[in-house]
Amino acid sequence: MYAQMVKTEADRVKTLAEMDECERVFQERVDRGVKIEPKDWMPDGYRKTLIRQISQHAHSEIVGQLPEGNWISRAPTLQRKVILLAKVQDEAGHGLYLYGAAETLGVSRDELTAQLLSGRAKYSSIFNYPTLSWADMGAIGWLVDGAAIMNQVPLQRCSYGPYARAMIKVCKEESFHQRQGFDIMMSLCRGSAAQKAMAQDALDRWWAPSLMMFGPPDEHSVHSAQSKAWKIKINGNDELRHKFVDQTVPQAKLLGLEIPDPDLRWNEARGSYDIGQIDWEEFFQVVGGNGPCNRERLAARNKAHEDGAWFRDGLMAHADKTKARQQSQGEAA
Repeated sequence: MYAQMVKTEADRVKTLAEMDECERVFQERVDRGVKIEPKDWMPDGYRKTLIRQISQHAHSEIVGQLPEGNWISRAPTLQRKVILLAKVQDEAGHGLYLYGAAETLGVSRDELTAQLLSGRAKYSSIFNYPTLSWADMGAIGWLVDGAAIMNQVPLQRCSYGPYARAMIKVCKEESFHQRQGFDIMMSLCRGSAAQKAMAQDALDRWWAPSLMMFGPPDEHSVHSAQSKAWKIKINGNDELRHKFVDQTVPQAKLLGLEIPDPDLRWNEARGSYDIGQIDWEEFFQVVGGNGPCNRERLAARNKAHEDGAWFRDGLMAHADKTKARQQSQGEAA
């Protein structure tokens, strides 16, 4: 999932005894695994939390096209260009699915877009890092999309029906993206010494930001408990982070690359890897708008929106003309 630090406006989770009748019926449906649909009654906090999470996820898919789109024309072969182009197109589609899911909660796409362009809405911190080499396309697919899959597969069991169903298609396509990235890294690692060094450099730069994608440690994630009670969020941040590390370390070994963490150790008792400290100050700086590419990304999205105004105006003019003609024909009949 490309959503981090989603607020729920609840300082603690209510017990069933503290809920009113509507809240209690709603929570019991969620606990039974019944999907909540757009026309069903839901607590206002549940609706707002979903809007925040789904819109942040959608914004991340849209902004996420920028780091990779910059490399389409510079991909080393025609096949690589076509594959990367298809991937960027998929990400645009994911954004549209998710904006559509958010709209079922009563918020307009125009409103969500305005929040992104103004900087009021957040997107994943990972997309505020620069892509310095072709190897970054491999690292993003392998690590970033791998972390996204780890987050998004559980969301297929999310309590909100439109979001859960959208994630089924998104996860299938993200799996392709992850394999595409790993294939790039494998090709580089099987190439020259300079190519393998490029792959190692990309891993060194993207490893920590990828771990940050799961959000801050659970003890500092004050809103997770309510999101988990509503089954908007299925797993804890640390649980998914460690699962990602356990999956990725053997892949790095297969590639012949070194994970840039001197404290990485296999913990026999836990059956999982221990990792070193993550620089959470960097995470909060990036989320707060002070990352390497925050301003660049936001400026690019605003420019694209302004450049596309003529096309949106044309679509609206055509729709108005068609509606007027249909009304005229109806009156004539």
